[in-house]
Amino acid sequence: MPNLKNQQKVKNLTEKFKTMKGLILTEYHGLTVEEISDLRSKLRPLDSEYAIVKNTLSKIAVENAGIKAGDSFSGPIALVIENGDVISPAKVVMEFTKTQAKLKIKAGFLEGKFVNASVVRQLSELPSKEALIAKMLAGMNAPITGFVDVLAANIRGLVTVIDAIAKKQMA
Repeated sequence: MPNLKNQQKVKNLTEKFKTMKGLILTEYHGLTVEEISDLRSKLRPLDSEYAIVKNTLSKIAVENAGIKAGDSFSGPIALVIENGDVISPAKVVMEFTKTQAKLKIKAGFLEGKFVNASVVRQLSELPSKEALIAKMLAGMNAPITGFVDVLAANIRGLVTVIDAIAKKQMA
């Protein structure tokens, strides 16, 4: 029979897995406590957390949440649990791997399925949500802006002709 502490951890993890937007599994072997704390502090403002949990507890919690994990939980892993935007935490983790070679991305969980590290890397290269929204709005705004410019050009031309006629009559 598992002890009460582990049962509570599994229950908490199960709830987190049910409500999360995404998950990144990382190998953290060799990182110092300061480096892990630094990564946690970078993820916290993004509504994400970096948790080191025993694989057996993680597997049980994932299964309880109704997720098929396969063999993703093997070796020393830590979880980046994403509760908000999924792109920003992936960017933070990828930037962190550039400065800390000991941190390695093993897999990710997105849209209801586990994906490999290359998909997480591609996700981190996407523009932010705000940038994508700005591009979309600019694309929607372009035809309207063009139409207004065409209308303004006709009026501008009329004003120029009237001004030229007025100057000619005064001369």
